[in-house]
Amino acid sequence: MVSKSITLGVGIPMIIVGVLMAWLWSPIAGELQNQVELIGSTIGILGVGFLYFWIILYKRTCNALVSTN
Repeated sequence: MVSKSITLGVGIPMIIVGVLMAWLWSPIAGELQNQVELIGSTIGILGVGFLYFWIILYKRTCNALVSTN
């Protein structure tokens, strides 16, 4: 079973770091702007993926618990 605290503790900071990298750091990165945007976007997308999969698994777990009662 997926731990809520681990998923939220990893997913939300990943989204925040990705956004900060893509929006704030990339304009001042100069020659590396495209790479910083790519890495920041990838980190943010992975964070969203963590949260999305947690929501899906949480719903399945709740549905399984309700159907067994």
